[in-house]
Amino acid sequence: MFSEILKYLSIYFLSMTKFMAGPSVGVAVGMPTLLTVIISVLGMMTSVLIFTSIGERKGYPWIIRLVERIKSKRNLNKLFQLLWGKFGVAGVTFLTPILFTPIIGTILVSAMGSPRSKIIIYMFISAVFWSITLSKIVKGVV
Repeated sequence: MFSEILKYLSIYFLSMTKFMAGPSVGVAVGMPTLLTVIISVLGMMTSVLIFTSIGERKGYPWIIRLVERIKSKRNLNKLFQLLWGKFGVAGVTFLTPILFTPIIGTILVSAMGSPRSKIIIYMFISAVFWSITLSKIVKGVV
């Protein structure tokens, strides 16, 4: 029983920080695909909800410093600017699980002034799509 709970929590926390690891590890350890998808989506959306809430509140200097530090990374900034310029919030949020982490992607789109509701909706759609897709890919390989 404890090992099952630990397995679920590990998938949840992996999905909060590095989304691709959640569905991949879930399927690899034999968790049913539907359960892997649900737990992975919950993990990512927890990060999204936390960081959109923080992003709404102005005056958190550590968030501003974090965004500046993220933006100063040359390759990440170029990639983000390219995606943002071509696809806007929908494109960046759709690709966040595979190119960024849920935390960084959420902070970046929040820093661009995207509405919280839009970020949450697009991130949810992205999380569901990529969780199903990655789970199926790993299931085919394993």
